[in-house]
Amino acid sequence: MVDVGAKPVTDRWAVARAQVHTSADTLRALRQGDLPKGDVRATAELAGILAAKRTHELIPLCHPVPLHHIQVSVEWDEALPGVRITATVRAHAQTGVEMEAMTAASVAALTVYDMIKGVERGAWVGEVRLLEKHGGVSGDYVADESSR
Repeated sequence: MVDVGAKPVTDRWAVARAQVHTSADTLRALRQGDLPKGDVRATAELAGILAAKRTHELIPLCHPVPLHHIQVSVEWDEALPGVRITATVRAHAQTGVEMEAMTAASVAALTVYDMIKGVERGAWVGEVRLLEKHGGVSGDYVADESSR
């Protein structure tokens, strides 16, 4: 692991995104809540929150970070068509929370896939990426607006 002992404790936050591409019919079923496994939005949001809290157990060499805020939002997106997931994670710590945000978005997307695979096997998870990172010595990062 990288030694972060000498780094200052600062407010740190990150935002990540993931997408699940579906057919228009599957998106319609998602909107109507008409899927055999239940409430996709609530289940995926909860899965993302739980995953962020356990990132250090999933990703080798990640530090355990005391997270004080995790928000995962699942939104239907006609333009994909599919689901757009955004995860925001905050901490007051010596290391950043980018991996926690990306893990939350990724696991939420995998949860959506798991819940719809019986309806559409051709759905796919794509574009897991960091949108923003703030705090710490290395400063801020915000993805170019044209690529968001």
